[in-house]
Amino acid sequence: MRVLAIGDIHGGLKALVQLLNKLEIKDGDTLIFMGDYVDGWSESAQVIQFLIELSEKINCIFIKGNHDVWCEEWLRDGSVDMTWYIHGGKETMESYSGFSKEDKQKHLAFFENLKMYHLDNKNRLFLHAGFTSMHGVEKEVFQTTLYFDRTLWEMALTMDKSIERDSELFPKRLTHYHEIYIGHTPTTNFGVEKPMNATNVWNVDTGAAFKGKLTAMDVETKSFWQSDNLPCLYPNEKGRNKD
Repeated sequence: MRVLAIGDIHGGLKALVQLLNKLEIKDGDTLIFMGDYVDGWSESAQVIQFLIELSEKINCIFIKGNHDVWCEEWLRDGSVDMTWYIHGGKETMESYSGFSKEDKQKHLAFFENLKMYHLDNKNRLFLHAGFTSMHGVEKEVFQTTLYFDRTLWEMALTMDKSIERDSELFPKRLTHYHEIYIGHTPTTNFGVEKPMNATNVWNVDTGAAFKGKLTAMDVETKSFWQSDNLPCLYPNEKGRNKD
């Protein structure tokens, strides 16, 4: 059965539904969502509701992203982080129009139960952003690093490919895991619309928050499936795009 890593959704329910239809999910499949379910397109609340219902039928693992933390705080006590507000929070709050207090409490529970990372039985690590500890995620001092860090990906991208894994020069934090799967930093920042690989790190955030696609990758075969570009699915919206 497949293990599928799914990139950042950012309120794009149409892309998620389209992607799942392409995947033809079977009962034994496991879906690992890499975080950032909200903020960007107009259906953030609807994405959360859909994921809650999906998890009742299919084995789902939900990782926590930085945007999810902001939405969780708002649902809990009404606090609005201004960085969040201008980076999709406004649209997320608007998407909750028509949702009852009970619905919001269920969504809050969803956010509160998100995992900071997932390590499977093949020593594959899944987390939203990255980590800085040379001893691995378990030794990370600041939990916020797990959903904000970009240095792991930057390091992987700039690695000298001639350095062997058993070399003293090979970064210690990469040696703890067979493979590492992340989202958070869109591959479209590098002019790429498909998942990117650097050393043993795979980035499956293909820019759905902006002008890219939503991606799911089979972590065994490295096959991947993608939605249409999000602006095509939401032609009357800008999402988080500034132009």
